[in-house]
Amino acid sequence: MKVLLINGSPKANGNTALALKEMAAIFAQQGIETETIHVGNKPIRGCVACGGCAKNGKCVFDDLVNETAPKFEAADGIVVGSPVYYAGPNATVTAFLDRLFYSTHFDKTMKVGAAAVVCRRGGASASFDRLNKYFTISGMPVASSQYWNSVHGRAPGEAAQDEEGLQTMRALARNMAFLIKSIALGKEAYGLPEKEPWKPTHFIR
Repeated sequence: MKVLLINGSPKANGNTALALKEMAAIFAQQGIETETIHVGNKPIRGCVACGGCAKNGKCVFDDLVNETAPKFEAADGIVVGSPVYYAGPNATVTAFLDRLFYSTHFDKTMKVGAAAVVCRRGGASASFDRLNKYFTISGMPVASSQYWNSVHGRAPGEAAQDEEGLQTMRALARNMAFLIKSIALGKEAYGLPEKEPWKPTHFIR
């Protein structure tokens, strides 16, 4: 079993990385492999709605998004970590996720998703809610913790002082590991939930 850890911070070893490492240690204890993908320092452009991915099966911008896509398909879960900018996730990680989720057409049903956000003071819950939207539109269960998934700290390393925040990360990883293992057993016994044919509607007709 494997979980992808997405670091949306420009800093490879900042507070977001610290929160993700706290989770990675628990996953290792649970026998779940992790891979960290550093997104926040990459020149990731946003989606331009060209429709090329529908024809080619991948994004027309051949960068870290296409490199990550097969890893995402093979993974049992994904954790997205981001610093908070103006009460929202880093624009780079948002652009990355927009294109990753839109351009990948494999079934994401029952892959487990989780978000972890880091801020100095405010905006954590709004950023957390924004990131969860990628999972809830994709049939992905969202792992929860003992509190909303946020850690506080400004200067790199300050998050190590947030004892409750790091405990929240550990609880999140344990709950996520339990979900991943339980879903694996459920799929073996019952398969995936039945799906109806999609019936798209538009508000203007």
